[in-house]
Amino acid sequence: MSSSASSGASSNGAARLRLGGMALRNGLLVHGPEHWAVAVRGQDGAIKVASGQKPRVRGRLAELPWVRGVARLGEAFALIPLVKRRLPEVRLPFEDARVALAMIASSALAAAVRRSGRATAGRETVIAVLGMAPTALALRGSELAAYHGVEHKAIAAYEQGTDAALAAKEHERCGSNLVAPMMISTIAGNALARATLKARGPVIGAAVTLASAAIAVELFAWAERHRGTPLARAFSLPGNEMQRLFATREPSDEQLDVGRVAMAEILRIETTR
Repeated sequence: MSSSASSGASSNGAARLRLGGMALRNGLLVHGPEHWAVAVRGQDGAIKVASGQKPRVRGRLAELPWVRGVARLGEAFALIPLVKRRLPEVRLPFEDARVALAMIASSALAAAVRRSGRATAGRETVIAVLGMAPTALALRGSELAAYHGVEHKAIAAYEQGTDAALAAKEHERCGSNLVAPMMISTIAGNALARATLKARGPVIGAAVTLASAAIAVELFAWAERHRGTPLARAFSLPGNEMQRLFATREPSDEQLDVGRVAMAEILRIETTR
């Protein structure tokens, strides 16, 4: 999932919307400042489209550093059931029996590792890697990976004023760039909470996850502001490699058409309401 694209001017000088997206198993969800749009390829081969107003966490508090990341995460979770209700044909990334089994297995293994001994950074690293396994399984060589490529190519084409077929399947603002900092902060946070503070339980785990998301978003924003520096490039390297190796693949022309429909709908609804 790409984070919101930075605002600015497009190649023709017009104001450019902030756009983000989420790859689906059969299409693309795109969101702008106030609305969302989704296009999917139905079982009958036709492209189906829907759109609506985006749930927003508003107010000055939601824009504060260290809070805005959690606010954006809450908006994303609130959007998913709304989209599914409006267009039931939507197939979400983890709507797959194989992936569901992988999630159950990785959770069971993580719980066993956690119970096996004293909390250490090494043990927390193993748990974090296990948590990533369902995502890697969901993406590798799948339609989801192709639509992840559609997401990047469609948004990049809009930003660059070109056609999606000509854009790269990797995107520098992909949410995969949040994975490494979130993993590191989660590992450190869990090790601190469990080994030093002796704090355990689902509430502590949720608090560490939210704090890790906030840290990852702030590091992501910092890397955007300092793009091109060695440290920012190092920050982006794990996410870029994930995209290159398994998180994206080149989509077909039919899949690109779905992305074009989603982009046309988000631009229509954002500029006419």
